[in-house]
Amino acid sequence: MPAYSPEEIHRLFQHAFNLGDVEALIALYEPNAVYVINGQNVIGRESIREAFQSLLPRRGRMTLETRAVVVSQEGLAVLHGGWVIEPLSGTGAELATRGLSTEVVRKQEDGIWLFVIDIPYTPE
Repeated sequence: MPAYSPEEIHRLFQHAFNLGDVEALIALYEPNAVYVINGQNVIGRESIREAFQSLLPRRGRMTLETRAVVVSQEGLAVLHGGWVIEPLSGTGAELATRGLSTEVVRKQEDGIWLFVIDIPYTPE
């Protein structure tokens, strides 16, 4: 399911993450999108897929709250989100992981919004 508004992309990301659906996550990114993980830029869908494939087996249940959206007339938007990942029972993890994200999304010619830049850990 595609995002037809910038806000909708957070809901779709949360849903795909909680299902562990790497392909649904990757479908939310432009072909040359940038995903920042551990201070490193991961560029392109294939590289982002590899990053998610190593992350998702350790995943928990994510809650993602959109905190701010700024949309330009040129079809770009900046989103800020607060997220929490609660550990799955039986994984040995006891503490939730939380953070603030910053993303840039772009409206495509077909009206669908995709990630251009995804920074899950916005520096405080």
